[in-house]
Amino acid sequence: PVVQIGIGGSDLGPRAMYIALENWAKKNNAFKMEAKFISNVDPDDAAAVLASTDVAHSIFVLVSKSGTTLETLTNESFVKDALKKAGLDPSKHMIAVTSETSPLAKSDDYLDAFFMDDYIGGRFSSTSSVGGAVLSLAFGPEVFAEFLDGAAEEDKLSANPDMRKNPEMLDALIGVYERNVLGYPCTAVLPYSQALSRFPAHLQQLDMESNGKSVNRFGEPVTYPTGPVIFGEPGTNGQHSFYQLLHQGTDIVPLQFIGFKNNQLETDVTIQDSTSQQKLCANVAAQIVAFACGKSDENLNKNFKGGRPSSIIIGDKLTPKTLGALLAHFENKIMFQGFVWNINSFDQEGVQLGKVLAKKVLAHDTDGALKVYSDLLNI
Repeated sequence: PVVQIGIGGSDLGPRAMYIALENWAKKNNAFKMEAKFISNVDPDDAAAVLASTDVAHSIFVLVSKSGTTLETLTNESFVKDALKKAGLDPSKHMIAVTSETSPLAKSDDYLDAFFMDDYIGGRFSSTSSVGGAVLSLAFGPEVFAEFLDGAAEEDKLSANPDMRKNPEMLDALIGVYERNVLGYPCTAVLPYSQALSRFPAHLQQLDMESNGKSVNRFGEPVTYPTGPVIFGEPGTNGQHSFYQLLHQGTDIVPLQFIGFKNNQLETDVTIQDSTSQQKLCANVAAQIVAFACGKSDENLNKNFKGGRPSSIIIGDKLTPKTLGALLAHFENKIMFQGFVWNINSFDQEGVQLGKVLAKKVLAHDTDGALKVYSDLLNI
């Protein structure tokens, strides 16, 4: 197998893309090798992955643009230790994905290094070598090329000045209207495809890390709401989880459905006069109408007010090309919203403060509340 070591955009996007295409690749004889991911600095994450991996027959991809990401370098040490204990030379089993200016770029610890541009944030890097290395190893470079083709075609659509022919701009402005005119603080992303089970988690980072800003691009405080809270789960699973709040809760949450006319693997059964795919799509249609129209009932416990706004993205089938297009759609949508809000969607200063304080804790340079919590956690 190939094991990717990274965190944030070095994990969420590539992992979501791999899961989305894994079964498609197996069905279409494009599956080359299994991909696994180590991201969390929690030692149980690395230990569990390595325990289920034959390290002697594995390639490890270390992903860090700066080459200094604490969690990633810690997990790299974990992997190197496992390789050494197996009597193996780590440098014969590891490649790096980094920037040309990072300390990893010219290190002898790797079979090879693949570079990403300094200006690409991790959350926008799935179409770079960050996603390219692991997806090409898992499915072959031809599949990754199809994925890029889909993204490129969607990028071209986003440059169309006619908003009616620019789905990314239209989607962005719908979101701005829901956030700034209607005042809704959250958006639920609901893909009716099990293959997209990790896609909402990737969009959560892509959107919230990009547009979760309270100052504009000139460093001045904004006087209006910016990025929403993003969450989601595949349908129909979510219907049996949090849809209760979406239908009858005190807060209105805009909904973004993603659906496909045909299932990915073309395997299905007919039960009670309909296929599983028809049942899945029927639930999409039913939920959209239920959220919008509701249902009146004298018993308030069974009354649905409706008025829950939603939009839907429909594809024919989830393939590498449609996945690339779907990813590019959201990347461009989020960028356009940043333009409207006059914020910088391409930095993430909110990530830094916690890192600085964590280093102080590890150096035992603590006082006040930091010392109290350090002692409580027995650090």
